[in-house]
Amino acid sequence: MTDIPKLAAPQLVVNSRMLYTSWIPADPQAARAYLPPALRPAPNGAIYMNQYVVDSAEQTTGFGAYSLTYIGLDLDVFAPDGVTPARFFTHYFNSSQVVRAYVSARGVPASPGNTELDLHAHTLTATTSIDGKPVIRTRVKVSKKIGTTVAGHLKYVTRVGDRLVGGNYPYIGELVDEFEVLSLEFLDPDHPVYALRPAAPLQIVVGSSFYSPRDSFVYPGGEEDMGPASG
Repeated sequence: MTDIPKLAAPQLVVNSRMLYTSWIPADPQAARAYLPPALRPAPNGAIYMNQYVVDSAEQTTGFGAYSLTYIGLDLDVFAPDGVTPARFFTHYFNSSQVVRAYVSARGVPASPGNTELDLHAHTLTATTSIDGKPVIRTRVKVSKKIGTTVAGHLKYVTRVGDRLVGGNYPYIGELVDEFEVLSLEFLDPDHPVYALRPAAPLQIVVGSSFYSPRDSFVYPGGEEDMGPASG
């Protein structure tokens, strides 16, 4: 069995290919059931998802190449900017045992999975698979021109034992100037992540969905104790 390296915190990732989407769920009550008692969802009940690929080890300070889909709920508390909702992880499908070990120690519910981003002309397809079976597929229309560069901090909340921990994740992303979600499919009704599927018709949260061919971030940055998970 290969020893998993113990990595220093934080870790830096540069120039990932990232598709970030947010939507209103079909079953807000089922989604909310994933939250610890001390946390409350954002007023609109939004779900977020990040599907991204890190193509080479040279893009990281220790993670190596990997792919990842993580998903969860927006919360009624905020990132350091006081505007962007903080977010709680419910699922985290990562191709790298090294990354899974690093984040699991910080309360992230990490499990194996693979994500592929395929761009043909102006259609980007992101497919998340578990044990070789596709479980989530997103199709978006994108341009190849960068429209803006954004920077800031996101806050992701995890549960470590009976404590909630908030991690700040600084980022810099180059976003394409044209972006439209064409479809967002949850393909396996028997998988627990199906509880977070989007409502029909699809209701995308504007301002929280984008494609960046070059997104860089620190993973995680400063962490803070947010109190007991039990409320």
